Amino acid sequence: MRTYKNLYPQVYDFQNLYEAYLKARRGHRYQPEVLIFTNNLESQLIQLQNELIWKTYKTGPYRKFYINDPKTRQIAALPFRDRVAQHALCNVIEPLFERKFIYDSYACRPGKGTHAGADRVTEFLRRATRLWPKPYCLKCDISQYFPSVRPSTLLAIIKKTVACKDTLWLIQEILSSWVDTNDPDPRGLPIGNLTSQLWANVYLDQLDHFIKEVLRVKFYVRYMDDFVIIGGNKTELWQVKKEIETFLDDKLGLRLNGKSGIFPISQGVDFLGYRIWPDHRLLRKRSTKRIKRALKRFQKLYSQGKISFERINATVQSWLGHAKHADTYRFRQKLFEALAFVRDKNGEH
Repeated sequence: MRTYKNLYPQVYDFQNLYEAYLKARRGHRYQPEVLIFTNNLESQLIQLQNELIWKTYKTGPYRKFYINDPKTRQIAALPFRDRVAQHALCNVIEPLFERKFIYDSYACRPGKGTHAGADRVTEFLRRATRLWPKPYCLKCDISQYFPSVRPSTLLAIIKKTVACKDTLWLIQEILSSWVDTNDPDPRGLPIGNLTSQLWANVYLDQLDHFIKEVLRVKFYVRYMDDFVIIGGNKTELWQVKKEIETFLDDKLGLRLNGKSGIFPISQGVDFLGYRIWPDHRLLRKRSTKRIKRALKRFQKLYSQGKISFERINATVQSWLGHAKHADTYRFRQKLFEALAFVRDKNGEH
């Protein structure tokens, strides 16, 4: 397995830092901290470069908040300059890991995503129906994945690819910024860090290769900590599940969610926001209920002048981008045919 040295000069290279800045500001250009950073861009980047060169860089304080999507999750947001530093690091090291990832891992990777993952599951289901009279699906997800990651194990995995001591120093600095260093068994990655997305894939890449190369599973798709396996024998899938549980516990300190289980594909595979069959695909009921509630809320806010039509349209178009990948034509037609947005005061649409 190839390892890479002398990476650090690429990380603090000024052009790399500038490109990292452009990536970090994407979609956040007019936020106050981004405007302040941009106003003194050259000096800010030079200062960050010097801190990286002399290893005086320290990760800033996290701003923590919660979202419900649909589970309650704690999000950790770093100051803008730290997001620039993480983009600079990922610009250099992400391609090295990308070369080693299996094809059927779909989260936070170029050219992948939820729609590509759902299409792959459809393809596997169709192939499975030609191979076996009654195919089954093993559907699993990792319990409390991000809070359960062991930084020490993660670092040992990273070292199999990154052998540059200076780059490893920066990686350790970012890892240690989140965990309690006094804890004898520190765990966790902050949801919200750019590096966490990469490292979450690096960590479970060990599982991917175990499933593909040791268990010799053919029909396997993973999206972050959710994955599905399609097989033709229920007993064999239970054995696969058992071996996965042993591997996760022994090698990664993880465990499967209690909801993980095996069922015939005739029930549809609930994955990536869809219920997927070999010949059609539907939205989850949760998704249809959510858009109905959102549209009612938008109508009320719009009538009160508290939200712009542009903001509503952006949300609707995003949802449509997801819905159009399922058999939803009639649902979409019914949903929007009688929909109207009217202002209370002057009746403006």
